[in-house]
Amino acid sequence: MEKITLNVQGMSCGHCVKSIEGSVGELKGVSTVKVHLENGTVDVEYNSNEVTVEKIKETIDDQGYEVK
Repeated sequence: MEKITLNVQGMSCGHCVKSIEGSVGELKGVSTVKVHLENGTVDVEYNSNEVTVEKIKETIDDQGYEVK
């Protein structure tokens, strides 16, 4: 398993947390997702053999947030 912390802009509330954790958490190969609203980051633990960082970022973008 690998871990990455992404800087994500546009998150401000509980709905944002559920939206990102739900969509990224459904990706095959993602084991954990934790959103930190206070510092605008998302921690993701994933299997790089099953999912790419680009796919994770794309999924967050699709929810309407900007990954920096």
